Amino acid sequence: MTQAADAQDSASTDPTSHAYNLVIVGGTAGAISVAISSQRSGLGLVRIVEAGTVLAFPDLVGEEQLDVGYGEAVTSIDCVGGEMVVTTTKQTYTTQAVMVAQRPTLDGWMPNIAIPRDTNRVHIGDVPDHVEDEDILVIGASDHAVEVASTLADHGGRVVLAAGGMDPTKLSPAAAHMARRLEHDRRATILYRAVPDGIGLSDGLPMAFFNDRRTPDLQFDRVVFAPRRRTLSPSAIGITDAALKSGQIWFQGFDEAAQQQVSPGWRIGVDIAKSCFPQVEIPAPTPANLKVQRLPSAAADLRDEHYNATITRFEPTHSDLWVLRVKPDHREGSHVPGQYASLGLGYWERRVDSAVDPGLDKRWDKLIRRSYSISSRMFDHHGYLVDDTDGHELEFYVVLVHPTDANVPALTPRLALKQPGDRIYLGPKVAGRYTLAHVTDPTSTVVFLSTGTGEAPHNAMVVELLRKGHTGPIISTVSVRQWSDLGYLEKHRLLEERFSNYHYLPLPTREPDTPKRYIQDVIANDEFAKQFGVDLDACNTHIFLCGNPAIGAVQLLTERGFVLDRRKAPGNIHYEEYW
Repeated sequence: MTQAADAQDSASTDPTSHAYNLVIVGGTAGAISVAISSQRSGLGLVRIVEAGTVLAFPDLVGEEQLDVGYGEAVTSIDCVGGEMVVTTTKQTYTTQAVMVAQRPTLDGWMPNIAIPRDTNRVHIGDVPDHVEDEDILVIGASDHAVEVASTLADHGGRVVLAAGGMDPTKLSPAAAHMARRLEHDRRATILYRAVPDGIGLSDGLPMAFFNDRRTPDLQFDRVVFAPRRRTLSPSAIGITDAALKSGQIWFQGFDEAAQQQVSPGWRIGVDIAKSCFPQVEIPAPTPANLKVQRLPSAAADLRDEHYNATITRFEPTHSDLWVLRVKPDHREGSHVPGQYASLGLGYWERRVDSAVDPGLDKRWDKLIRRSYSISSRMFDHHGYLVDDTDGHELEFYVVLVHPTDANVPALTPRLALKQPGDRIYLGPKVAGRYTLAHVTDPTSTVVFLSTGTGEAPHNAMVVELLRKGHTGPIISTVSVRQWSDLGYLEKHRLLEERFSNYHYLPLPTREPDTPKRYIQDVIANDEFAKQFGVDLDACNTHIFLCGNPAIGAVQLLTERGFVLDRRKAPGNIHYEEYW
């Protein structure tokens, strides 16, 4: 009879016995990973003992049928007669191996960025209660950060995890799985490349300053720092010298033999099984969360795991330019006109071109995410101006980016092959401060300047102004190469017919029968005054720029008294930082 069978037989015949193959101390993500992988390796009796009342990811306990002892603080671990003896505040276990996964946060840890001291809305290491319907920024790049983000999302918070520097391959499998689930269910936004370089206060609420062109400064109800954790000292839970010398006790996150930090999770679970249970046949690890192999069925599995929205409309303006609408599975994407959301497809999807993504073999199962401003369909099916801000569906205006020697774009060559009914990833949080918030006078002049698909947010903003009865002049100017690059031309012409204060000025630069004009030419030559009778007066005009307008346009405007709008210095030139 095998050791595992001996333990199982003993437990089944003696109701007072607590014999296990493996006892795991602590309820962290790493502990859950080891418990799951060990059970899948064939160990029959694995128990987690947790001093508190909840594990890192409670949902996984039931899904994986984990055996957990709650409210059990370990008081000693000894080796007696070749068996490990684990004593808790409730009972005693005999086991063949022990994994210590309990990991307290580093003593005295403080963030290396400036934070306000006179507020109870910035938390270091602790998880606040009563966060329902609050916007919360979690800062961290480890298992602990994912645990905190998951807990706050479970409690009803709207979570953004700033995880700049996070390497998903070094998370424990349970944490990596939960991070993907949080994104899939649109319960959290994970910023894998962003981390704030300072936290301030604005009207009593924390403001995160990113100084990152990809990530705008954002305001939250709370900011929670999730510091890395240290390996538990053997003396903290009464581990004896005999237990340490037995070779049957393991520490999560620390390799005694190598004296260096190691990645926790599945691998260490396999090592425990190999060392202590040689009779167990260990399955070979597979790529991508231990279960997905690069087989024809893998793409379908990955789509089910990552995608959380459906493409409801995919209408090409021409082969390289499309208008698409996306309907989320969970939570409506309510937004303010001018804001943006992220779209994503997997590297496993086919490309429309023959280019090869660099490093594809290492990331074929990963998700590609890009931010796109939210556009507007402008009219409903009855012909009335539409209010699309409820987020039941989101409209995007996307151009195909072709590969070059210096750059192989990843997302749009895959998006080009999609059609209505196909699945896609939609980021859980709509963001951006490029909005009409500064336009408070309904008689003021509002001018939108854009290039190409940069007019997407302006479409939504124009409709918002007209729908709410703005009476001042509204002008939208867009620079493109050809007339065919104007996906919303007919709708803008219809707006002009209905609203005498609205003007649309497209500027195709590569049409033989049209004079070449750029945005800066229109400003320098006072074209708005000549064509529409509208003067650019800095006293009552707001300018919005999006796309790739020449920097000369900004210079021309500032020479006329316009001022760039910055967070701490309001102005009347507002810009979306895609240029």
